[in-house]
Amino acid sequence: MKLLSGNKIFRAIGVMSGTSLDGLDIAAVKFRLTDGKWSFKLKEATTILYPDSWKDALKYTADLDDEVLTELDLKYGRYIGEQVLAFLQKTNFKPDLIASHGHTVFHQPEKSFTLQIGSGAQIADQTNILTVADFRSQNVALGGQGAPLVPIGDRLLFSEFEYCLNLGGFANISFEAHDRRIAFDICPVNIVLNALAEKHGRSFDKDGELGKQGKLIPELLERLNNLAFYHKAAPKSLGREWVDVQFMPEFKKVSYPEFDMIRTIYEHAAMQIANAASDEGKMLVTGGGAFNTFLIERMKEHSISTLVLPDKNIVAFKEAIIFAFLGVLRLMDIPNCLASVTGAERDHSSGIIFKP
Repeated sequence: MKLLSGNKIFRAIGVMSGTSLDGLDIAAVKFRLTDGKWSFKLKEATTILYPDSWKDALKYTADLDDEVLTELDLKYGRYIGEQVLAFLQKTNFKPDLIASHGHTVFHQPEKSFTLQIGSGAQIADQTNILTVADFRSQNVALGGQGAPLVPIGDRLLFSEFEYCLNLGGFANISFEAHDRRIAFDICPVNIVLNALAEKHGRSFDKDGELGKQGKLIPELLERLNNLAFYHKAAPKSLGREWVDVQFMPEFKKVSYPEFDMIRTIYEHAAMQIANAASDEGKMLVTGGGAFNTFLIERMKEHSISTLVLPDKNIVAFKEAIIFAFLGVLRLMDIPNCLASVTGAERDHSSGIIFKP
């Protein structure tokens, strides 16, 4: 770490793998702390698309037995380390630390467990750089949801926006209310849209081209909007298990045309996002779904907030940027998990530190 003229400078790598399996996001970020205020500059960033072998391995992790899953955890950690090392060699970025989200296998905070694979020890060993990983498990142990984790970054790095919305595998949002940061998962987005697009030979539904071909199914939309999760108060979070057990079965109760189902998912997501941001204000929209023009169109139709789409690199890499920031805060022993967001017993600094 470097201390220059009273300013603290940190150089960090953030690594993010989302539930939609788009790929591995790697962001090289320079953070500055000046008189108690944080700022950042994204220096370099890239997305490593998963080869089919890794996409298949990660897609079915929940079905693996303990021994195979443990082995995969080590292999995936080595893979992350190798990709980060190649990125550093290409960019010549010199980080103080690496912060890795890992890939979520299980997330059931109501049963007091969550699991992200991608061994931090292996990343540190491959890169010879201090690594912070496993950001969620301590929060769950403290009675929290273990998610979402980005709101501390929203508060400290993107404070000019009333709402911060991420459109990834799931949509999640954070905002200030009564001097507390509130955040929660809203609804599934790319985790279901990508799965349905794959049936048509596409990895994702570019600009909502498939959804545009369908017609709205009012009764299905009503059933989706009435799912119990949407009537729960925050803090709350979603995982793949909820999609499999609660969300997708609604599509099997009646035989619907597939394009109509996709179209209805778009409307459902836009309505739930509008419900989550019920006041006027600027909404920062990031994540892969922000590039989907049809989704943004449907959101504008329902929302009273002003949607702001930033520079494409912030759209694509905001979560990786914030995970780098979480690693910096962990190294400084500054709280990076907020009780008001996760429902944990207290604010705390989460993440396991692995020294090379």
